[in-house]
Amino acid sequence: MTSQPGSMTLHEAAEALGVHYMTAYRYVRLGQLEARKVGGTWQVAEVDLEAYQARPAAASGTRQCAPWAQRLEHRLVAGDANGAWGVIEAALSGGSDVEEIYLDVVSPAMSSIGERWSLGELDVAVEHRASVIVTRLLGRLCHRFARRGRSKGTVVLGAPSGEFHSLPVAMAADLVRQNGWEVSDLGADLPPRSFVHAANEADDLVAVGLSVTVESSLAALRESLVALRDGVSSDVLLIVGGRAIRDRAHAVELGADDFAADGRSFGVLLDGLITRSGAVNAS
Repeated sequence: MTSQPGSMTLHEAAEALGVHYMTAYRYVRLGQLEARKVGGTWQVAEVDLEAYQARPAAASGTRQCAPWAQRLEHRLVAGDANGAWGVIEAALSGGSDVEEIYLDVVSPAMSSIGERWSLGELDVAVEHRASVIVTRLLGRLCHRFARRGRSKGTVVLGAPSGEFHSLPVAMAADLVRQNGWEVSDLGADLPPRSFVHAANEADDLVAVGLSVTVESSLAALRESLVALRDGVSSDVLLIVGGRAIRDRAHAVELGADDFAADGRSFGVLLDGLITRSGAVNAS
């Protein structure tokens, strides 16, 4: 198949780069070289080839600072599951740890895809497909967050009724679990009574975290917080987060005790709770 105007086939791009076709194909799969399939053939825009050629090589022996989130986004939008995993592997090989993969690669890539969908740039099918691929990526990474030893306590995580984004909850669960907490991940679209049920069933419950990404779910969030406030011990910390929550003041206004911007912030809040508890017990 011939190349499209302003673009070239991957074979032509490989020749221009002075590399074997399979090497150029690996660049595409790692998200280093932007390409798209047209009629079953990989096509590379001339501007993308020029951008790749202008990219400085990583210094030998140094940590590779690459636009991993952007590369992952390209593969997710293309529906390329193998390529998306290739980007993750390359980022890990470049020195990123799994926490950074979640917070600095996967999260911004999915946020950008969600924003592009909301602006009408991407069809919802693309956003859903990307979410499915990321769910599979997390399944391949989650074992890296397991910690041995005694649990610090239990944390219940979920999203309220009408909130269908479960990925932020799953990512927060792994990040919190990494810090030595037992996590009960309830997923998305959970009614208030079920939050209360899960909280009362949990052993050594320390906190309940609720994630909201869209403003239309804020009313359901309030309802869940009211139910939890009435149905669980006052010692249990109620923490909210997600793109729909502006800051701590907004979280408190909605009825929560505190705000966590991401899983890392959640872990800091929980560890602070343990520290304060220890200080009180020692006094």
